[in-house]
Amino acid sequence: MKRNWEGVVLKVMGAKDFTLEVTGSEEITPDFLRVHVRDGGLLERSGIHPTMWIRLWFNDSGKAHQRAYTLVNASPADGTFSMDFAMHHGVAADWARSVQPGDTIDATVQGSSFTFPQPAPRRTWIVGDPASIPAINSLLDERGRVAAGAAPVTAWLEYQHDADPSLEVRTSDSDVVTWIPRKRDGAALVEEVCAALTADTVSVGDDFFWIACEASSTRAIVKHLRKDLGVNKHRIDALGYWRV
Repeated sequence: MKRNWEGVVLKVMGAKDFTLEVTGSEEITPDFLRVHVRDGGLLERSGIHPTMWIRLWFNDSGKAHQRAYTLVNASPADGTFSMDFAMHHGVAADWARSVQPGDTIDATVQGSSFTFPQPAPRRTWIVGDPASIPAINSLLDERGRVAAGAAPVTAWLEYQHDADPSLEVRTSDSDVVTWIPRKRDGAALVEEVCAALTADTVSVGDDFFWIACEASSTRAIVKHLRKDLGVNKHRIDALGYWRV
């Protein structure tokens, strides 16, 4: 399977390629499937950091099709990790549904980076959805490691399926998580988040903001933080995880 121009550009940028071997899969909700893999040396060569994601290359009628997935429960010692797939229509979901132990898939590491802020933020504000929960959990795990008892989290998670709120979110007793049903193409989420993030609730110099939901919603929330509240861009980590 020949990769398109994206593969060439990634190679020029120093991307590292690996072959992953599937060891199994499990349904975590009716709408999400977790695939377990051996890493083919990926974790040893590339290291690991919170919210780490990789690019998978799928065969789409003979053409290479890439999608990004966050590592779940990565174990450098064992050389294993998992990835969660939303069970909608598409080449990636079709692959996850049909994959068997021993099957392989090519992966590329390039562009992923994250370090939990130090000193620890006064508060960490998170906006996401089921697609970004693996990254959120790794961020929360890192918070517990480097800032135990500090940086309490307030999070809003948008959902579309009834089972989504049953997904594990590894919060502590000091954290607050609100699940918001997706309505009006994400406008309900944006309105609730922006109404809650005000000059009275936010400390622009001491808080940290991690935003990873649908692309237009992510842009709208970041715009509110930057233009309306004056939050420095270095206090914000934002990425549109998917597009309508």
